[in-house]
Amino acid sequence: MAGSEFALLLVAVLASSLGQVLLKVGALQLGQVTADNALGHILRIATTPALLAGLFAYGAGAIAYILVLTRVNLSIAAPSASIIYFFSVLAGIFFFQESLSVGRAIGLGLIVCGVILVTSR
Repeated sequence: MAGSEFALLLVAVLASSLGQVLLKVGALQLGQVTADNALGHILRIATTPALLAGLFAYGAGAIAYILVLTRVNLSIAAPSASIIYFFSVLAGIFFFQESLSVGRAIGLGLIVCGVILVTSR
């Protein structure tokens, strides 16, 4: 994968990761969904700015990923996109004070190593 292709993939991944963070922020604003409040929560999704921004970021990430797919084989692009897990865990740690267990850290390392192996020639 050429540098420009990797940069475009990184944009897709970062936009999707940002989308996840914004969706989490919006979900926290909504509160927990129960059988009693499900309909109201579904209606509030359309009026919660963080959720709308998260959906927009996901859309931008999807567009960037489609552009990646016009340049890179699916067998390389799809596994490479799994680097989103790395950024999502980092976002959870830094924005939501989630913990990072040893097992999760090892798993992230394996994902990164897998991406490196898949993208190397």
